[in-house]
Amino acid sequence: MSEIILLSPPLVDSDVSSLKAGDKVLVSGTIYTGRDAAHKRIVEALAEGKEPPFPLEGAVIFYVGPSPAPPGRVIGAAGPTTSYRMDAYAPTLMEHGLKAMIGKGKRNDEVKQAMQKNKAVYLAAIGGAGALMARCIKEAEVIAYPELGPEAVRRLVVQDMPLFVVNDVQGGDLYQQGRQAYARQ
Repeated sequence: MSEIILLSPPLVDSDVSSLKAGDKVLVSGTIYTGRDAAHKRIVEALAEGKEPPFPLEGAVIFYVGPSPAPPGRVIGAAGPTTSYRMDAYAPTLMEHGLKAMIGKGKRNDEVKQAMQKNKAVYLAAIGGAGALMARCIKEAEVIAYPELGPEAVRRLVVQDMPLFVVNDVQGGDLYQQGRQAYARQ
């Protein structure tokens, strides 16, 4: 069993440069949420010279559209969304300082190249475990685009969110490594 690495955003280059595909991490601190509709608006705002709804420098974004909070909880189920929906926008956010993305599923080559260029990583959450992921969320607040409902941008305070490094800054790709490990010789 490999060592578990603790990450606390905002992240800096040295936080992500040493990560390798396959590493297990626990994220604690402030992260943000956003899906494709929110990403489109953020990228449009940046193109117009406007400020994004949260500071992108060192930020971690979680691709999630949580369900409503049940009584006594800060948020409902918070499972990861398929990440390729954000591929058209992710390179722009990394150019503006985004350091980590949390989702599920693989990324396209442009996003992988942008991670290497901008020293950013892609972290996978366990799909289908939204209730478990929600237990790591201690605070949740909508900070932008409330009209998008579950897809609004939220500020989350998380504690020990369990994730795996899928894509690292050296070009490592856990999904490719996994396929190669089990490929027939």
